[in-house]
Amino acid sequence: MLMPANDSLPLDGILTGLRALAEPTRLRILALCRAGELTVSEIVRILGQSQPRVSRHLKLMTEAGILRRVPEGSWVFYRLAFTGAGAALAHELLTLLPADDHQLAEDRRRLAEVKRARAAVADDYFRRHAAEWNQLRSLHVDEAEVNALARKLLAGDATARNGDEPPIGGLLDIGTGTGEMLKALAADISYGEGVDISSEMLTLARTALEQAGLEHCRVRQADLYRLPFPAQEFHVAVIHQVLHFVADPPGAIAEAARVLAPGGRLLVVDFAPHGEETLRTEHNHRRLGFGDAEIKDAFAASGLKTEAIEHLPGEPLTVTLWLGRKPVRGQVRALSDARQPED
Repeated sequence: MLMPANDSLPLDGILTGLRALAEPTRLRILALCRAGELTVSEIVRILGQSQPRVSRHLKLMTEAGILRRVPEGSWVFYRLAFTGAGAALAHELLTLLPADDHQLAEDRRRLAEVKRARAAVADDYFRRHAAEWNQLRSLHVDEAEVNALARKLLAGDATARNGDEPPIGGLLDIGTGTGEMLKALAADISYGEGVDISSEMLTLARTALEQAGLEHCRVRQADLYRLPFPAQEFHVAVIHQVLHFVADPPGAIAEAARVLAPGGRLLVVDFAPHGEETLRTEHNHRRLGFGDAEIKDAFAASGLKTEAIEHLPGEPLTVTLWLGRKPVRGQVRALSDARQPED
């Protein structure tokens, strides 16, 4: 299980957290949210309690920083907080909950039923859209090769690392889709957040992450032009096969750069320029690929220095990976140089 950052625990924060959890139902909710994010209706179904009562418990736990409330259209998801004093206290208390408690075991059984229902929805979606996915995948290099190169660029050679600390801290996957990049980089990150505008895709992603046991990865609905995170929140951001759908690629890159910490990196994965008009007419691609100069200019306009460009040729599409870095203090001059035209 993911442990939050080593936040200090002020006395007031400890007392607030203890008051918020000093009730059997709230401890049950805490244990449930450890296994993934849940809607209010799902928690009501598992606990067998009224919605007003459950909502009051959730409100108190959210105010104490133990849970995060994540709106998604007409739904609201609740999840364990990743950072903060409340999160640290909650994770400590989770280690004290008895594994053989009868009530907690019954909650886990009902939670499994909820997850099976989610999985059935995801399976039905894939059955109905399998032909489309297979057609798109046949046009370019295998995703496993793309993911392996992305991991190499962001995390280096995992086999050569020493120590237990992951090489990537917080990861933001923008336009997460089915959560593929979160899964590909899960072993290399402290925690991962995925955002997507499509509730259908988020259902698929949640199911995939739960089935993979990736408790340190979460997804939520969000507009990529208005990310629901403060500036400098993440160490790495990824925009994987998303830019060809959007109306303002430089704007999407600028918003991704905003949430990167100094020294943080942005990885953009998309197609090189191509002439496959069927992707526009049948799959809603707004852009038929991007040239290196276009992405480098967008990086520079967003305050990022281009560090690497890799091409993976396919038939007929080439996948390109562009890696940019946000400068830290003392690197402003280097960034200015990077903005100058190349010979």
